[in-house]
Amino acid sequence: MSARFVFAAALALCVLPSSVSPARAADLHADPRNLQPKDLFDLEWADAPSISPDGRRIVYQRKFFDIMKDRRRSNLWLVEADSGKQRPLTSGAYGDGAAVWSPSGDRIAWVSDRDGSAQIWVRWMDSGQQSPISRLSEGPSNLAWSPDGRWIAFTQHVAADTTPLAKLPDKPEGAQWADAVKLIDRMNYRADGAGYLKPGYEHVFVMPADGGTPRQITQGDFDYEGTPVWSRDGRSLYVVSNRGPEAEYHPIDQDIYRVDVASGATVALTDRRGPDVSPTLSPDGRQLAYLGYDDRKLGYQVAHLYVLDLDSGASRALTERFDYEIENPRWDSGGRGLYFGYDREGVSHLGWVAASGGAVESVSDAIGGTAVGRPYPGGSFSVGGGGRVAYTHGSASRMADVAVVARGGKSRVLTDLNADSLARKRLGEVETLWTKSSADGLSVQGWIVKPPQYEAGKRYPLLLEIHGGPYANYGPRFAVETQLYAAAGYVVLYVNPRGSTSYGQAFADHIHQNYPSHDYDDLMSAVDATIAKGYVDPQQLYVTGGSGGGVLTAWIVGHTDRFRAAVVAKPVINWTSFALTSDGPSYITQHWFPGPPWQAQDNYWKRSPLAYVGNVTTPTMLITGESDYRTPISETEQYYTALKLHRVDSAMIRIPGASHGIGARPSETLAQVLNTLGWFERYRNKPRAEKPMAGAASQPDDGGATARTE
Repeated sequence: MSARFVFAAALALCVLPSSVSPARAADLHADPRNLQPKDLFDLEWADAPSISPDGRRIVYQRKFFDIMKDRRRSNLWLVEADSGKQRPLTSGAYGDGAAVWSPSGDRIAWVSDRDGSAQIWVRWMDSGQQSPISRLSEGPSNLAWSPDGRWIAFTQHVAADTTPLAKLPDKPEGAQWADAVKLIDRMNYRADGAGYLKPGYEHVFVMPADGGTPRQITQGDFDYEGTPVWSRDGRSLYVVSNRGPEAEYHPIDQDIYRVDVASGATVALTDRRGPDVSPTLSPDGRQLAYLGYDDRKLGYQVAHLYVLDLDSGASRALTERFDYEIENPRWDSGGRGLYFGYDREGVSHLGWVAASGGAVESVSDAIGGTAVGRPYPGGSFSVGGGGRVAYTHGSASRMADVAVVARGGKSRVLTDLNADSLARKRLGEVETLWTKSSADGLSVQGWIVKPPQYEAGKRYPLLLEIHGGPYANYGPRFAVETQLYAAAGYVVLYVNPRGSTSYGQAFADHIHQNYPSHDYDDLMSAVDATIAKGYVDPQQLYVTGGSGGGVLTAWIVGHTDRFRAAVVAKPVINWTSFALTSDGPSYITQHWFPGPPWQAQDNYWKRSPLAYVGNVTTPTMLITGESDYRTPISETEQYYTALKLHRVDSAMIRIPGASHGIGARPSETLAQVLNTLGWFERYRNKPRAEKPMAGAASQPDDGGATARTE
């Protein structure tokens, strides 16, 4: 399961409960030396760097927020890898991105919406001239140049037949009838961030790089995913698809295919139950590297790196003993090995492994800086000539800049996009916390963000912020939300409880078909360890989290009353209703549970926070986007109603138009942060509720979680 306008605009979207003073919440950020809510609009960050074939130049997305339109925007900039000198290639309040170099480095292709719809643009680097080369009715994505630079492959939505079941009689001229009904006959009919899906499939096209008519290469009632990869002779494309007869019931059963560009004839290169994805071709064209695993129906599985010999058809695993998730493999320029991204103990690395196998090398441990809202992983890299790799470089105090590194050498950061904004601000210091879980002694990692105005000897309120997923991770990364909480005077604690990624398969397996459970104990142990440091007021504890973190926040208030107030963001409250209304039903029912709800209702119910609402005494507010199709707002509505029926002080914030991420627009981020602070401030000096918690024994088995009432 998986994130931003001034304070007044945030309130226009989400109204605080009437008894909460918005001014008081705003006063928390009164010191201009600290990060202010409006500072969000001054921030810029780099993303999607693409290094030239000779390794000398890097084109990247320079992202920013449009304060007038309340939108994220991006332009393309070019930076010299040696000198760091940079200049803009595009400008304006548009979305320019997905830039790729031609094989000779003489042109750049990218996707832009600056003419009102997403089209493919090309820039000729010698003259600086640029022009759209497509007139597509649907937005293109996943651009890939042919080896000779004459063609560009891409993916695009192709509409399916939507012949209605019935034809209404002709309406009289001028009559105003209801809108036509919508026929839905696919299981996956809507998706978070996209809304209700237009019937159809993603297919592969090619078109001349100088402009012309696109030609559809793939056919059939199934989707093709990711970026097509050209063969060295330009006659074939390597593509990924789930072409099984029941693809929508087996969502992670992709295979790699070779499709002939001239005829469209398709041949399968892999065949197993599980995903084979992210193909990348060796420089000599003889080997195809890719990621995959044999699906064991687990909630999370580590993907390994494989190499397929195209002559023999034999595959071999390169990272079978490497216990960390690998992403985005790319061959080095000499074909001796592959670069890839991975997370280890909450830190994002650029790794390298020899094509013959062996130990994984960490080339850089500073990839990131693009998540913006919360301290999630993020970032990307690009491999160029001369042994150089361009990547997004981030840290606990710095959003993404462009950096370059060569294997065995030192990284050089080429940009400093926030030297005019963040450099003038005091930020909360981030320190690592390791603790042993009270459940079983498992080592659990977390981080503490101290208020920027921290003074030794004082005690501060604690705000526990829980990540989503649940198969995800936080780390020592810059995040607007945690820094705003710290600037408001809170010690912020965030933790990677069991189930989090970046600690290996066994750590994630602790919550397989067992979430929530002892991850609750992990979080409470980290809270206790932070209190033991002496600078937290144990009577001023607050908790919030989103998505999977919203699940755990609701679970916490159902198992302890030690927190003064809680904010549950975009949660799952009832696993049965979630499984049948979210945008991933086939995955959830097969990988997170032992079966569908009617076969395993006891398992669904005992893991649902709704089962423990009778225990809740903590004042609890909920925040969810009204267009959330990952954890639909009906989950929030159920819990809100249950809390009201149970006479718990509660409120509901609905963010119009927001999807699951709550952050596509900058005001959404501020709405969540400032309303959360407003709710907590309401209870800072209010007497604790006298109503005792109900005994946990009267509720369904809680999977071993221990109720605490201190």
